Amino acid sequence: MSVKEQFCLRSIPKPLWDWLEDTAHARRLNINEVIVEFLDSVRSSSPDPLLFEPAPKLIQSSPKSIPFRFIDLFAGIGGFRLALSKLGGECVFTSEWDKFSQKTYASFYGDMPHGDINEVDPESIPDHDILAAGFPCQPFSIAGVSKKQSLGQAHGFQCERQGNLFFRICDIVDVKRPPVLMLENVKNLRSHDKGKTWAIIKQELESRDYVVNAEIIDACYWVPQHRERFIIVCFDKHVFGDSVNFEYPDLSGRTKPKFREILEEKPDDKYILTDHLWNYLQQYAAKHKAKGNGFGFGMTDLDGISRTISARYYKDGSEILIPRGKGKNPRRLTIVEAARLMGFGELVTTREDMPVSDTQAYKQFGNAVVPAVVKAVGEKVIEVMQDHHRQATNGCFLKGRADAQVIELKHVPKKSSRKKPAKQSPKSMKAKSTKRSELQNA
Repeated sequence: MSVKEQFCLRSIPKPLWDWLEDTAHARRLNINEVIVEFLDSVRSSSPDPLLFEPAPKLIQSSPKSIPFRFIDLFAGIGGFRLALSKLGGECVFTSEWDKFSQKTYASFYGDMPHGDINEVDPESIPDHDILAAGFPCQPFSIAGVSKKQSLGQAHGFQCERQGNLFFRICDIVDVKRPPVLMLENVKNLRSHDKGKTWAIIKQELESRDYVVNAEIIDACYWVPQHRERFIIVCFDKHVFGDSVNFEYPDLSGRTKPKFREILEEKPDDKYILTDHLWNYLQQYAAKHKAKGNGFGFGMTDLDGISRTISARYYKDGSEILIPRGKGKNPRRLTIVEAARLMGFGELVTTREDMPVSDTQAYKQFGNAVVPAVVKAVGEKVIEVMQDHHRQATNGCFLKGRADAQVIELKHVPKKSSRKKPAKQSPKSMKAKSTKRSELQNA
């Protein structure tokens, strides 16, 4: 037999080798013939067969990455999508309930997200390597909690509309068992309800055999904005083991960008504050200053960084005002500048690139995650995945298409007795709900 007719099958994990032997025995073929038949089915499945999934056309991926699949939950306008696609990821499922954010997401990436995640059967979600989710932060944010308290409304997990959506993530994790979870929320999540909220979240993740990492990261090292967010990264112990060599990005010595770098040369005059609004903001700030409060507008240092842009920016723009010179009313950010401030500048180069009104655009940017932060953390996640793959399979991937279905041959842990969760009965679901209520009231 010539070299051309031979296969070199080194470092194949035992479960995969057992599968090859069982398949060969069942079909009365030798292993070489099984592999040839498989490759031939891939070749004949389409006119232009590919062993590897093509990278997204819109976003250029990093040459140092590896192919992986991810889902984007509570997607907003796709901060996770933009970042993970650059790292070589393929988004296989998206969920976002807000119709205006759906419109922007579709405009950016060409995919219309699924709606309410509560109405999606977890079993129908494609298999994936990373579950990414910026679950709703309003029930936990300082501003959100203050507003709900002033209105006599529940906050945190007691917020029926948004507070319990973390547990929907848990439902999906139970069914799909992604190796990696990347979650994002506001800084206040860690201290909300005297730390009880974070304790519950951490307990829920650890009880599912995930190694949990969490850190507050300020986006000011990537964009000229003070924006602290709680970034949670979890690794499945059944895949990576109990000890995972993961570290968040090292920010020491990193130069912060300047606010003036995101400004347009000729902004539209419509963004200049009217005399009435400018007088109101000055009087409001003076009144609270006299009371010893810190409430007021934020006049931005052009050579520094701005305050955090929030979803309420559309109201008056007071948290980030741009000086125009002595004796002139300041202005608010243009839509293009807001996009740059949040790290979406490559997708929004003109006002026409945002398919929604100014009001909706400001809300969407105020609720978004900064893609550059996700990318920086994602690079560290990829390092862990690459290291694991080198140890587990000597760096070899076998990924292809057969009968229009993607086939992925994944490493299977040597000792994993974990079974796929059975379909829950109404009785078990009721018990689960009771457990959650007990945790929430703890």
